[in-house]
Order: sequence, then structure tokens, then C-alpha cells
Amino acid sequence: MTLAPISFAAAAAPGESTRTVTGTLPTGAADFVYLPVEVPSGVREIAVSYSYDRPAVPAGTPGNSCDIGIFDERGTELGGQGFRGWSGGFRTEFAISRGAATPGYLPGPVRAGTWHVVLGPYQVAPQGLTYQVQVTLRFGDPGPAFTPNYPAERARGRGRAWYRGDCHLHTVYSDGRRLPEEVAAGARAAGLDFIVSTDHNTSASHGIWGPLAGPDLLIVTGEEVTTRNGHWLALGLPPGEWVDWRYRARDDAHPRFARQVHRAGGLVVPAHPYCPYVACQWKFGYQDADAVEVWNGPWTYDDESALDAWDAQLAQSLRQGRGWLPAMGNSDAHSVPQVIGSPHNVVLADDLTRDLVLAGLRSGRSWLAESAAVQLDLTATGHGRQAGIGERLTVPADAPVDVRLQVAGVPNGTVRLLTDEGQLHQESLGADGSGTVLWRTTASLASYVRAEVRHPLPDGGPGRGNTMGAALPWGPMAALTNPIVLTAERG
Repeated sequence: MTLAPISFAAAAAPGESTRTVTGTLPTGAADFVYLPVEVPSGVREIAVSYSYDRPAVPAGTPGNSCDIGIFDERGTELGGQGFRGWSGGFRTEFAISRGAATPGYLPGPVRAGTWHVVLGPYQVAPQGLTYQVQVTLRFGDPGPAFTPNYPAERARGRGRAWYRGDCHLHTVYSDGRRLPEEVAAGARAAGLDFIVSTDHNTSASHGIWGPLAGPDLLIVTGEEVTTRNGHWLALGLPPGEWVDWRYRARDDAHPRFARQVHRAGGLVVPAHPYCPYVACQWKFGYQDADAVEVWNGPWTYDDESALDAWDAQLAQSLRQGRGWLPAMGNSDAHSVPQVIGSPHNVVLADDLTRDLVLAGLRSGRSWLAESAAVQLDLTATGHGRQAGIGERLTVPADAPVDVRLQVAGVPNGTVRLLTDEGQLHQESLGADGSGTVLWRTTASLASYVRAEVRHPLPDGGPGRGNTMGAALPWGPMAALTNPIVLTAERG
């Protein structure tokens, strides 16, 4: 939907000029409403503010919510070059100039031509949504250009080792309340080796991470792409690259943007697929995904749903001889009291570099932990061979396979060993939170084995597998692994 344009006269001297537009959008309005702004030459800065009404609505009916962003004179084409920023519903105003911009927006020249302010009315009350947009142009010398400082793609690693990282984090450059320097400090305090910057629908923070990375912390650039049919993480984007989000599943556009990420060597990861919030539930399928976020922030019922769905998909993929989708866990931390690194991924990588960490996550050589206090090691041994998390063990069909799990850091925790049949072994840890669990199976009985470590139930009990009842069967997750795949040798 495109509104009538607003225009400004060129100015012969420094100063500013303001125009205001008002209107009402009905229920069922387009996902994105474009307000053309005719920008003359000589503009130093463009500033925009907006507001909208919030009438009372009946219980159970969504009220008004409207996002905002802007595209420059290069146009609004899907995936095009004109993107200059997005702040969702987090800000009511922003400004862009050659040398600076409001967080979430891209500094750069304010060139003459038709710009477009974009409204995103993702919830409209039955009474409609009445909005006001105010655009101010400030004329004068453009000043010096902004110079981005991107993070390095390598940190000081430990060679082939297990590295801890949180791949879903927000700052003030989208809807977070932490400054980037606070996020970096929080990552170090959490004992992380790497993080991925995933502000919503913008690459604006990429150019400020450079000084905050270091030999002890790898910072990878990315984005959380928040469509109307689910959110996904674009992990490992080239610094400064942006991924469009203005489509639904019915538009068949998602594969195009997944290819964009894959061409850059990045990962496509559906985020919190069972989150109950408007537009968060994942509707695109998993054929273009490289992993799926089954654990997002504190463990809740939607994580249980995501885990169950992932496990069912895992069994189906192995039965059909297809590649399987690794599980990931991230904090999605926005502000205090949300904890950076709870949970996070522990990935086996050949070194602490962008490409090698992404390769470890892509292959599923990883497990998920609530904090750096949790330690875990899972192996399967049989017929003189051994495999670890994310690997394949091929043995004679009836050869004994010994599964060994070492755990530390989960006092009174419950260990579960699961296969394509479900839970086949349960064991409790002591008060010190450490222990070694041994279990035997065969490749004829199990196509994979994976582990979960749970905290006690609120009543202190360990929980019980293979039971049904009104109460939840398990306490919150402390750690879970990707599978070890078991394959029977063919005669």
C-alpha cells in the first residue's frame, strides 16, 4: 500500500522544514504501508517521528501495534539496495545523516530522490489504526562520513576444541536495552568464546562491534529476520549485509533469502518456532534450514514443543536416509534480567574462527548448556570404533554399543538417554551435580542416541519417563545434546 507523496522545496541556506501526514488504516490493512517523501538536494539530515492511537479493545482481541523504518531513493524493491533502517515498534523517532544515525538505521548520504517511510501495522484494532507521521529535513553541509569498524573473523582459539557461544542476542540497535559494549561484557562474564549479533531486521550494529571483539571473544555478524510467519536467524552474514523480512510463507520468498545467506557461507536457523506471540510461530517449513532453535531463553512449554517436534523430525530424517537438522539453544537476551549465554551452544570447531564455528554448528557437533557451569561429554563405542556428538558410528547390527555420558554442574539432576524409541534410560545425579552414566544398546535397536540433563521438579523429584498424568513429567533443561547416529553395517 502506497500513500500520497509529500514533497519539500529545496533550501538555499541551512535550516529545516517539516511536513506532517495523518491517516487511518483499517483492520486488514497491508503488512507494509509506504509513505513517499520527495527529498530535494542539499539535505544534511532526515528525521522522522510517528505516533498512533491505542483504543481499548475487547478481551482477547489484539490492539494496535505499528512498526516503522525507511528506504532511500534507491527504492523499496524486495531485497533491494534502498534499505536504510528499521526500529520496529521500539522507537517513535529516528534520524539519518552522512556521519551518524539513530541505532537501527544506517548512516550515509541523504541523496535527492524519493525516499519511503515504511509503516508496519502488524496488529490493527477493530476501530482501525490512526497514525501521524512527521518528516523533518535539515539542510546544510553533510559533514564527514561514518566509518564502520567490523569485527575480525578470527579470535585466539585453542585449536580443535569445544567453544561456547550465544547465537541470538539483541542490543539497542533493535529492541534490546543493552548497549553493544554491555552485551560483549556480558558474554565474557558468561564464559563465552563467541557471540552472534542478531538485531531485528537491520545490519546497523555490524559496524560498531570491531573494538568490542578481541582475542578472547569472537563476534560474528548476523540478523534476526522477523517475518509475519515466523522469525529466523541469519548467522554469519558478511558485515554490513542485510536480509529482507517483508514477506509471508504464502509469498514463496523465503527460499530466495535463505540462498542469500547460504551464498555467504552463513546459517539459516528458525528461531523459537513455537513462540506464542503474534507472527512468531514458524510457518515456512525446514527444507532451507541448517539448524533449529529448540531452546530459547528460560526453559518453558514452547521449548518442550520445539524439542519434541525436532526429535520427531530427527527420527524421520534418519529413517529416510536424509541429512538431519541440528538443534541449537540461545538466550535471545534483550535486557536485564535476561541472562546472556543462558542457554548457549558448545560447539566442536577446529579453531575459533567464523567459518569453523559455523561449520561445527552446521554439522551438529554441538550440545546445549544453560551456563558455563555445566560440563558434558557423550560418546558411543562399539566394534573397536568410537563416535561423539554429531558423528556417526557404523557397526555390525547386533554388536554392543556402549554409551557413556559424563556430566558435571547439575546438582540432583536427571539424566535421560533417548533414541528413536523414546527414553530408554534414566538416572539421577548426586548433590554435587556430577556423574558418569553407562548404557548399552545396538545399531539394530537404536538409529541414534542423544542425552538430556534436567533439573529436579519443583517438589525435588527427578521426574519419570514413559508416564502420563496431569503434572509436567520433567524439570527445566540444564543441557541437551545433538545425536550420535548409529548405523548398522550392510552385509
